[in-house]
Amino acid sequence: GLANYFINKNFIGIDIKGARIWKGAKICKEKEISNVRFLRTKVDFIEKFFNQNEISEIWLTFSDPQPKKPNKRLTSPLFLNRYKKIIQKNGIIHLKTDSDLLYEYTLNIINENKYEIIENIDNIYTHITQLKNPLMESLNIKTFYEKKWLEKGKTIKYLSFTIH
Repeated sequence: GLANYFINKNFIGIDIKGARIWKGAKICKEKEISNVRFLRTKVDFIEKFFNQNEISEIWLTFSDPQPKKPNKRLTSPLFLNRYKKIIQKNGIIHLKTDSDLLYEYTLNIINENKYEIIENIDNIYTHITQLKNPLMESLNIKTFYEKKWLEKGKTIKYLSFTIH
């Protein structure tokens, strides 16, 4: 979805599940979207695939909140330290989630580490009209899981922040 809005940017989808990669690749081929590539790997190995300062933004959309494994959360210090090695200075991390646990956890990590919050929205669909383009367009893209959670009445939260 992001690649459709930002045709002058490149996107790399990372997932360990081949079916998700296949589905994304199929959609890109059908819609002739040429600014997307896919990498099938565990995000644990992200540093092995990107050079220092190579990435400008990281989008974490509907990541597993890992209720019993805080170190496996994609916004844990373990992962944020990995991102620091590949993200550009003032690069942005975006988190879009239905999980109160992950949202609150990430806010605590941001505050503990004195990272800079760019946007903090506890319910994007009550605030989306107040946002600036292109962020409004980006947040309006609904993933499979987002549609599923919205149907169940969950609120969708969004955070963006820098880690340098």
